[in-house]
Amino acid sequence: MSDEIAADPDFYGLDDDYGPDDFQSETTSISSSIAKGRLENGRRYQALKDDDYWSPSDEQQFEAFEIGHMVFLVLDYHQPNALHHAPIGKNPKWTFQHILDIGTGKGNWAIDAADMYPSATVRGVDIFPPPVTWTPPNCVFEVDDILRPWTWREPFDFIHLRLMLGAFTPEGWDQVYKQCYDALEPGGWIEQIELDVRVYSDDNTLEEGGYLAGWGDNFIGCSERAGRSLLTQETMLGAMKKAGFVDTKEKLYKIPLGPWPKDKILKEAGQLQYLHWTAALEGWAMWLLTKHGAPSPWSKDEVSVYLAKVRAELKNPRTHAYEYARRVWARKPTEEEAKASVEVKVEPSS
Repeated sequence: MSDEIAADPDFYGLDDDYGPDDFQSETTSISSSIAKGRLENGRRYQALKDDDYWSPSDEQQFEAFEIGHMVFLVLDYHQPNALHHAPIGKNPKWTFQHILDIGTGKGNWAIDAADMYPSATVRGVDIFPPPVTWTPPNCVFEVDDILRPWTWREPFDFIHLRLMLGAFTPEGWDQVYKQCYDALEPGGWIEQIELDVRVYSDDNTLEEGGYLAGWGDNFIGCSERAGRSLLTQETMLGAMKKAGFVDTKEKLYKIPLGPWPKDKILKEAGQLQYLHWTAALEGWAMWLLTKHGAPSPWSKDEVSVYLAKVRAELKNPRTHAYEYARRVWARKPTEEEAKASVEVKVEPSS
């Protein structure tokens, strides 16, 4: 995607930074309690080991999950289906199906999918329980580690993943895609959407050498030292093909960081993404920087000072910054296609 996002010229009327009225949101604070986890640097992590996963599983991070869900719904507002692009609805036997949402987070996607497909069973799985008090009768939440052997009896027709960057080592990702492939019905679909952690600008309004400009490279370095790359959006399509998936397709998005675009949909998406960043910044940064920061692990206070400077740049309405997101969807071959592929591979050369 190379189209430049047009900035709203009226936005230059703002003096210094975005004010609270520019980011009105009906998103409410999440007050539900969740299972006790490991406390570190003032954040709760569900993993029992301190090297398991960088994302907290506390109230603040769940709020970020909810806003992130809204961002993607807005971005695909004009699409026939804002929840996914895989053509699962075209399946003629779509009367009783099984859907798996890996890394379900707060469970927003799984709940919406269950509402959309009332005859399907939707399972949302994560390493921590989502703080929900009500779900549709066909939506089930489970706490599990998907790197362990899967025990679900029914094969799935659709598997969904979102914002799982940095969750696994490269070998772990190969294992996850292989498990997804094996657990899908022939002809079933997988879909994944991930963010690019780097920040860009098309009109040179991103401060060169600033904190936002260096944000992505900083954390890509941390993730490389942690052995869990944050470049998942670049590698997932190839990894799916490696696992055997076919009919791979992808869609690239530009997500503004703030309501600076002229386009109404992008303006709303940018407003939400600003709120997403505001809620998620500390959760994104704290574990990685205090464990794998350069040139040596940072202290909690150093992270807090750094994030204050990032927020200051983020609030500048004259900075027309954005980040990419990529959606990939692919299909497991039918039994006939798989058989034909095997026959081609074993055909003797002339």
